[in-house]
Amino acid sequence: MFHKTHWLAAVVASFTAVSAPMAQAETPADTLIMAWSIDDVISLDPAELFEFTAGEIAGNSYETLIGYDPMNVSDISGKVAESWEVSEDGKTLTFKIKEGRSFASGNPITAADAVYSLTRAVKMDMSPAFILTQFGFTADNVDEKIRQTGEYTFEFEMDQAYAPTLVLYCLTANVASVVDMKLVQEHEVDGDFGYNWLKTGYAGSGPFSIREWRANEVVVMERNPNYSGDAPAMARVIYRHIPEPATQRILLEQSDIDIARDLGPDEITAMSSNPDLVIEDGVKGSIYYMGLNQKNEFLSKPQVAEAMKWLVDYETIADTLMKGRVTVHQAFLPKGFLGAYEENPYSLNVEKAKELLAEAGLPDGFTVTMDTRNTAEITSLAEAIQGTMAQAGIKLELIPGDGGQTLTKYRARTHDIYIGQWGPDYQDPHTNADTFARNPDNSDSPASKPLAWRNAWDIPEMTAKADAAVLEADADKRAEMYVELQKEHQAVSPFVIMFQEIEVMAHRKNVNGFVIGPSFSDNSYAAVTKD
Repeated sequence: MFHKTHWLAAVVASFTAVSAPMAQAETPADTLIMAWSIDDVISLDPAELFEFTAGEIAGNSYETLIGYDPMNVSDISGKVAESWEVSEDGKTLTFKIKEGRSFASGNPITAADAVYSLTRAVKMDMSPAFILTQFGFTADNVDEKIRQTGEYTFEFEMDQAYAPTLVLYCLTANVASVVDMKLVQEHEVDGDFGYNWLKTGYAGSGPFSIREWRANEVVVMERNPNYSGDAPAMARVIYRHIPEPATQRILLEQSDIDIARDLGPDEITAMSSNPDLVIEDGVKGSIYYMGLNQKNEFLSKPQVAEAMKWLVDYETIADTLMKGRVTVHQAFLPKGFLGAYEENPYSLNVEKAKELLAEAGLPDGFTVTMDTRNTAEITSLAEAIQGTMAQAGIKLELIPGDGGQTLTKYRARTHDIYIGQWGPDYQDPHTNADTFARNPDNSDSPASKPLAWRNAWDIPEMTAKADAAVLEADADKRAEMYVELQKEHQAVSPFVIMFQEIEVMAHRKNVNGFVIGPSFSDNSYAAVTKD
């Protein structure tokens, strides 16, 4: 342990400081080192984590009950679960757990672990809990409704007969990760379900275990010797928090890192002709948007929300600032999802925006703040929008902060405008309808806090439409319902939806096998090798 600790310190120190470019030794053959903005990590507990970086980390260190082929998301299969059956009334799923498998700790994986993991997430009721509680589970009834029936079997009884595919996709989400019950309970203090330990600890069974997280600095993963699948070639994976694209480029060109994850158009163009590097990309389900808090006296006016949709220069941003990294998309369902709506009616139109502001009684505009994650990408996007908003008299005061700071403020709905990304939690259209177009309780202390709630948008009628869509068994009819929901949402919502992400990364040419999946939790380095 002494030698390993000092080796890690040496590796981290070797590229923490960057000076003038110079020849460097390549990274170790059994270690994958990535530069990425990882300041959005708030927790590593699957019952709480809800951010892009933490989602990717969990996807490589935990196993969910159900999975799918990231290259064909309709191909659903079991991960921890071996099989499942649906009752005649459609309300109960019976799961069989794969036998003979272990957690990284060496403890066996049984149905008790699966039941504990699901009930724990419901009772803790953190941000992603709604993915499970939407099926009628509460802290009071979950022990009765999610119940173990044998050493390797359990039942999952819902309040209604939901589409089975919806349920299965929800069980692919990080919140459905199976945690090591025995290990977590050993760290439980005062009935906290082991939360204070698991927030920075690890209790999974995935290809890698989480060894260390130092906020805004580093995450270290190590190969899990008890993983039941093919053993990863990499003994360890290291994430370094290096938010500056130019610095990432230098480190990659010097061989100090293997993969750069936050490159801008200039870096991508400059590196594309380097024979030692490879540029790869993949369309993601995540979208860029602005959320307008309806508690703000100006933003609560419908004409203001519509005006702002005409004050973004979508095409120019997509062709310049974010070239190669986004495509214009203005509806809440990403392309590729059932019922995705691909019409983009808005473009930069300052005169139209001014007319709308005048209708709202604000001909001279107004001043409002926007919380902005201080990465190069989000900052440049925010500054571009700030410029076009000013043309109509709207003065945006940008408030920079790291990912954790801006998200915490947003989740408390104490912002004016939040600019950021949202990624689907599972591969069913309800995942985004549930957060952008549902708000069953707009009080200050609701059971769930979707994006509509964060922006104080009270929408009982739209909520009812989203609830009806999730119960429609006919796929074609269901798709039509989501299209109509998106059309209405696009016209009246306090969300300015702008782009769908294209994830771009550059890596050394000797690195192979990194999978860019449709969501960040699908990004996988379990099969990475180095030539």
